[in-house]
Amino acid sequence: MKKIFYYFFSSIFVSYIILLLCMFIFQRSLMYRPDINNHDLTPITFQFEKVKIPSGDRIELNSWFSFKDSKKKTLVFFHGNAGNLRNRIYKLNEIDKMNVNFLLISWRGFSNNLGKPTEDGLYEDAASAIRWLEKRNIKKSDIILYGESLGTGVALELAKRDIYAGIILESPYTSMVDMAEILYPYLPVSILLKDRYVSIEKIKENKSPILVMHGKMDMLVPFFMGKKIYEEANNPKYSYFPSGSGHMMRYDLYLVDALQKFINSL
Repeated sequence: MKKIFYYFFSSIFVSYIILLLCMFIFQRSLMYRPDINNHDLTPITFQFEKVKIPSGDRIELNSWFSFKDSKKKTLVFFHGNAGNLRNRIYKLNEIDKMNVNFLLISWRGFSNNLGKPTEDGLYEDAASAIRWLEKRNIKKSDIILYGESLGTGVALELAKRDIYAGIILESPYTSMVDMAEILYPYLPVSILLKDRYVSIEKIKENKSPILVMHGKMDMLVPFFMGKKIYEEANNPKYSYFPSGSGHMMRYDLYLVDALQKFINSL
């Protein structure tokens, strides 16, 4: 009987160690999902130019740039952990009506870009987009950073370094460690996790006007995280917390109005 228990618990222990090893090795394949289409494709109603933005590691980022007027603010869109450029058309169709220029970049490893996504790599991609705009005489004081889901952590990394015209966070998280502890409560994620995106610490360093948007029905990133980010943010700050929206927020008249009012306030 003792041998049976020994072999039983030994097999459980070995299986758990194998699970930990697999999660450590393949964790970025779980975090970054360029192969997933996370929104129905929508017809494009805006004019834009396809551009390539040079980033670190000799990578060029496939991106979309819509420039109307040098007197307008320029919104830089950092998308989430899944999908490609075309999956954000339904948002850009509305943003195009908001009296702003905009630049949508795709991360390394996404939208046919070379490289593999990492936290430091995404920070470099985002910083490269800002440098690309500055070479076109668009100053940080005229740039609005828009982070979607995973992209909120990237936006906050830039926001802690410099002051921008404004910051928009859609469905933000407190940190990837907090997220992983919810998704994998049986794993020591605080030890295993490579890419941490500790937004809850960076939000306190942001000195730009900020709008936090989070659907209360979000089943992926819990609403309390977005609320916590908003509570910790410095003034001036604004919020939009609709009761009926999930993670990929509905771009209805109310959300569009919240965005437009924030942009107008800048």
